[in-house]
Amino acid sequence: MELAIHGKQMDVGDALRAHVTAKLEEINSKYFNRAIDVVVTFSPESHAYVKTHISLRVGKDIMVTAHASETDAYVSFDVTAEKIAKQLRRYKRRLRDHHERIEQTPETEMTKARDYVLAVQEMSGQAEEAEGDDLPQGEDPVIVAEQPMRIQKMSVSDAVMRMDLSGQTAILFRNPKNNHLNMIYRRADGNIGWVEPEDEVAAAE
Repeated sequence: MELAIHGKQMDVGDALRAHVTAKLEEINSKYFNRAIDVVVTFSPESHAYVKTHISLRVGKDIMVTAHASETDAYVSFDVTAEKIAKQLRRYKRRLRDHHERIEQTPETEMTKARDYVLAVQEMSGQAEEAEGDDLPQGEDPVIVAEQPMRIQKMSVSDAVMRMDLSGQTAILFRNPKNNHLNMIYRRADGNIGWVEPEDEVAAAE
């Protein structure tokens, strides 16, 4: 397991590093020793709070993330680490049972795509000038970043698991039942929505 510990605008002392290392090694050994790499980031927040963010990769494209803010860096880390452990504990059996299938997904079952980040502020300004129009007229949104991504083939339940573990709000995936693109997303009421194009559902029946 590769471990990286960073401090943004703050120093992370040797004692805290040792505490983080021991705790994450304990969690990894408890949950099948499959963590590939872990990144821990500490950053100060207003009112003397310290935010801890942990990103742990347990398999190919399977990320577990969590964060917490407390007045003490040790407490902030411990709370965040417990969230990670809780997620691994919740999905321990499924991750173990599906480990080989997940790890051995052939590249041919992954669709290459591009992930774009749009400039929300510039879009908002253009929208206001459009006098109530929902979208800016005659211009494409400004792209501020892009990176390659892979759309994987997985079941709906696997997609839900990955979204829950990673903390993402939506996942686009290819449904193996009909080989069509589907999307799941977290609704405002806390439930999970599942989008599957109606014509593709009809064709599969």
